[in-house]
Amino acid sequence: MTLEPGAGKDDPTPAEARAAKRQARIVGEARWPMAGAVLAAMVLTYLLPEDLRLAPKWVLPLMEGLLLVAVVVGDPGQITRRSALLRGLSIGLVTVLVFDALWTTGLLIDALLKGGPETNSASALLSAGSIVWVSNNIAFSLLFWELDSGGAAARAHHLPRHPDFAFPQQINPDLAPPGWRPRFIDYLYLGFTNAIAFSPTDTMPLMPWAKVAMAVQSMISLAILGLVVARAVNVFT
Repeated sequence: MTLEPGAGKDDPTPAEARAAKRQARIVGEARWPMAGAVLAAMVLTYLLPEDLRLAPKWVLPLMEGLLLVAVVVGDPGQITRRSALLRGLSIGLVTVLVFDALWTTGLLIDALLKGGPETNSASALLSAGSIVWVSNNIAFSLLFWELDSGGAAARAHHLPRHPDFAFPQQINPDLAPPGWRPRFIDYLYLGFTNAIAFSPTDTMPLMPWAKVAMAVQSMISLAILGLVVARAVNVFT
């Protein structure tokens, strides 16, 4: 038997070739945008007035920081590692952020309805309201990012035929290069536009949980903006 020119024992086996092909299809996203959003949420929590905090100013940032470090150490750089432990830690981190944002929103609305230190000063009220509003948007963006299609690591390996959100690039593949995957910036844009428009803009929720989450975020945003602006105008006048 004669070998083809260039063939030899160093040539990949069929199994190795298949593994290389699967590896080539993995499209992981960078970790730093998600980590930056969590750090921003931690700073905002620290800046909240005392009566709008769930706990002392250092408790939640410390908890969120420890969870963030664990997630980053477990899968640094590009997010490609599929692990039940890492996904549990990431979901735990997002849960803490969302719960903190919702609790803070409840305290702000209660202060607006019953009166509080921040509600007597327009500047303090607008500052506190802005912090709560932005914190909610970051938290919901991370929630969308974490739950859509099994999370970032799962999306890196393959996109399901029926995702939880339909981005324009998925509805019309001609708008994006081959192998396109939604990244955190796409979910951050989704979160902020949903909070501003009180409805989907360019990205459609397909699964029931996604529709409920977007509806809840819209109602929270409407309550914060409406009550804060109304109270601020009343203080000014």
